[in-house]
Amino acid sequence: MIAFPNIDPILFSVGPLHVRWYGLMYVLGFMASYFFVQRQIQQFSFRELEPWFENLNLTLILSVVLGGRLGYVLFYNFSYYLRHPLEIPATWTGGMSFHGACIGVMLGGWLYLRKKKINYWKVADIYVVTIPIGLGLGRLGNFINGELFGRTTDLPWGMIFPGGGPLPRHPSQLYEMLLEGVVLFTILWSQKYRPWQNQRGWPHGSLGCLFLIVYGLFRFLVELAREPDPQLGFLFGSLTMGQLLSMAMILGGSLIWLIRSRSQHR
Repeated sequence: MIAFPNIDPILFSVGPLHVRWYGLMYVLGFMASYFFVQRQIQQFSFRELEPWFENLNLTLILSVVLGGRLGYVLFYNFSYYLRHPLEIPATWTGGMSFHGACIGVMLGGWLYLRKKKINYWKVADIYVVTIPIGLGLGRLGNFINGELFGRTTDLPWGMIFPGGGPLPRHPSQLYEMLLEGVVLFTILWSQKYRPWQNQRGWPHGSLGCLFLIVYGLFRFLVELAREPDPQLGFLFGSLTMGQLLSMAMILGGSLIWLIRSRSQHR
């Protein structure tokens, strides 16, 4: 068993204002995405996006927050928020869904780019390869908070989390940080040239599809070691809500890839 580090979730305080590690991870993730997207815009000479880059970033950040919160409300705690609707905007109390954020950013980006008449699929390819950075940092923030821990285990790297009872548990946040962050970023970044060079028939949008499929697979697997949300438990026998949503991601990514590949050859 490995001792849980018990890092203070609050990085520092200024009077009543508390700066938390988790919030810092969000900021670092957005900053990293900003830098690497800007670098790709220049690298691929995607000039039509440059005048709208700042406004698009703001739109996507708002879409992430709004989608993440509404996704949590609808997918994970609908009955509670149906009784307490005034608490829905209270994001500071916790409760965000990645799958909701994914839907939000896709929809928000599509609406904005449609209005500006910019190719949505090209923009998706540029942005999606940077998303795993924020995902990995976010899971590190979850670990520091001691939340979203795994199921009980007798493996030597099991940890006793402050809110997880007396038994060692999988540090599933670290599994997700590795798979959804490091490994997924490595896969996507290594393939970022394919749509722009049309290698092996990869149309624009293929990287977005690859993200949906690979993330969905990784998340599905990690959910086997992650403790289900207590208000939901297991669904349909042994599946979790995270697994059901990840299966939808895999299916959606596969269908879009098929449609995009066929449309390219017409």
